[in-house]
Amino acid sequence: MAMDTQTDIFQKLRPRLFGIAYRMLGVRADAEDIVQDAWLRWQHAGFEEARIPEAWLVTVVTRLAIDRLRGAMAERERYVGPWLPEPLIGDAAAPPEAALEAAGDISTAFLLMLERLGPEERAVFLLHQVFEFGYEEVAAMVGKTEAACRKILQRARERVRAERPRFEVGREQHMALLARFIEASRSGVPARVQELLTLDATYMGDGGGKAKTTVRAVLGAERVARLVVGIERKWQGEGRHELIQVNGAPGLLTWREGQPDSVTSLDLREGRIAAIYVVRNPDKLGYFASLRSSSGTTS
Repeated sequence: MAMDTQTDIFQKLRPRLFGIAYRMLGVRADAEDIVQDAWLRWQHAGFEEARIPEAWLVTVVTRLAIDRLRGAMAERERYVGPWLPEPLIGDAAAPPEAALEAAGDISTAFLLMLERLGPEERAVFLLHQVFEFGYEEVAAMVGKTEAACRKILQRARERVRAERPRFEVGREQHMALLARFIEASRSGVPARVQELLTLDATYMGDGGGKAKTTVRAVLGAERVARLVVGIERKWQGEGRHELIQVNGAPGLLTWREGQPDSVTSLDLREGRIAAIYVVRNPDKLGYFASLRSSSGTTS
């Protein structure tokens, strides 16, 4: 049997490498840059040096992501309004997203939960809890002792325990609730939207100072319902919604004047909508513009 080539090994591991980098950073371009950097290092020395290719490459990607995240966290402190992860679409996406490893969660709610953690905490949490590396492997990847990693993980679990998604929602249930949400939003009756929401529902819009949206999170079912109906009324007849797969779950891509205007994802809890996340920052919608959607379900 022929041995895998340098390129073969990297391509097999690329989805996992991208998955780690994206979960660490929440930004597609940054994750792709890190994977590309890892490829260059792999070509230069890694293929010859690595006893275990996966461990070598994951170590490189993890450490690059930790460094990148330190700078990104400082930038996010200056971000205009709420910051949301850059959306990833599902089946129609080009590589590496089309092969994005299913291990663990990539939902918007999960990625926002990770924002509670510092760079090293996030790396240890993801490597152990999501990608299921053992403590010895994680310690080598982040350059810590096993004892230190155990303490870091314990601290990380405590910080995110209350925020961890607690309910698994099937795709059919998610699609059905999303369809009801669209219909209720267009009805012009806030009460119809409100009955789909949890009492403590949240609406977060990310415009990055470049597109109009809420400057802070809107809290409470009544206020969120009025906001959603008001937005739909304002844009009535000027756009269309396309049902897509967003970060592993059904969501909406809204088009206006032939351009992607927003991507909406929902966080569900016990059959109701607990959070609505709307990305309008054009810097995070560039990939969608390249699609010029010609297929998919619209409404």
